[in-house]
Amino acid sequence: MSAGSTVQDLYLGIDLGTSGCRTIVINAQAEVVANLAYDWPAEIQTAHTWEQGVNSLLAKLADKVALHTIKGICVDGTSGTVMLTEMGRPQEPVLMYNDARAGLRAQELAGIAPAGHPVLSPTSGLAKVLWLIKNNRIATLDGIFHQADWLTNILREYDYEESEKYHRHVHYTDYNNALKTGFDPVEKKWPDWIKQLHIPAEWLPFVVAPGTDIGTISRDYVEQYGFSPETRILAGTTDSTAAVMATGASQPGEAVTSLGSTMVLKVLCDKPINDANAGIYSQPYGDLWLVGGASNSGGRVLREFFTDEEMRTMMSELDFSKPTGLDYYPLPAKGERFPFNDPDKQPVLTPRPDNQLHFFQAMLEGMAKIEKTGYEKLAEAGAPYPVSVCTVGGGAINQAWTEMRGKLLNVPMLQPLHTEAAYGVALLVRNKLQQTGLTT
Repeated sequence: MSAGSTVQDLYLGIDLGTSGCRTIVINAQAEVVANLAYDWPAEIQTAHTWEQGVNSLLAKLADKVALHTIKGICVDGTSGTVMLTEMGRPQEPVLMYNDARAGLRAQELAGIAPAGHPVLSPTSGLAKVLWLIKNNRIATLDGIFHQADWLTNILREYDYEESEKYHRHVHYTDYNNALKTGFDPVEKKWPDWIKQLHIPAEWLPFVVAPGTDIGTISRDYVEQYGFSPETRILAGTTDSTAAVMATGASQPGEAVTSLGSTMVLKVLCDKPINDANAGIYSQPYGDLWLVGGASNSGGRVLREFFTDEEMRTMMSELDFSKPTGLDYYPLPAKGERFPFNDPDKQPVLTPRPDNQLHFFQAMLEGMAKIEKTGYEKLAEAGAPYPVSVCTVGGGAINQAWTEMRGKLLNVPMLQPLHTEAAYGVALLVRNKLQQTGLTT
């Protein structure tokens, strides 16, 4: 380091996504200092997969930035992805956000949870927790974790005093990840009706606001990667909420469409709206609420027919001024969550034209129609129809598609400040630590 140079405070965001994980480091001015990605090696994810991916990125990150200058770390993960632990060790299977095998458990919840509650969906975290409990005969199960919780728990130094105080190992989650597992974000507590499910209270995580300081980094990570022992670990959020944070959206009516492996729609609203029958749920977002839904359509179904290189080539050749006339509903498999909450909904990808470009364009047209229907459903439920839409995720780079979607939605399509969920949680770390005076 040259004479007179100063060490920057840095902030690390970790995004656990559908197809891989990403780390983004920003400085005190919110500028990106480092940005790394890792693809999951297999379709089936496990807790080990997540830990392995993040550790690989941290090892590479150590070559790019001085990790001892990282003041805080925050993790986001896919909403509704859950697993159980036995004596603190993760148990398989992990049930991912779109896993719908818990349909019967969701039906059981219909007589217990309030009407329209997010847990009533077959893909809800709570329905999957009940499925895991019913299908796991291990007597020493002891914890319920969401995807972001597990990584946060690994990164966080074990607090013996805290464990003695509560007579158990304490792990944290946040309002957004806990929403689909039954947590009441209005009353800020686990509801009384959840006791009817006979889930031991000590299995439930402690729930705090996203960005809450929950401790320091594990000594293992200090020794292995060179982090400062004073590096703070903050409670995370869901990947779609983190992506909204990255865009800069802050006013009611501003909407964000996340076009990744799936399509997630969010619109800022001054009140929560929940309707499980329609696949609509709400998450706290500062003083406002993010009202939205998640479709199974998206990049995953596109990759079943085209390589990334093929799609990049065809993007420049698309001509949406000449619609294909094909009325597709692109899904990777049977089952949809929103705007139609139907586990039996079938993909519609016929008739298939001989021309690959026309087939690709027809799929994008179908996704745009799903997006429009989704925002209309949210408006019918009481949310504002978008005054503007930002796009994040891989689909954001397709300018022609963005313009076509804007005409269909009849709203301005704004350029987001940033598009990566990892940037959103890095920004959350920076803002929270600066507010509390733990950093400059």
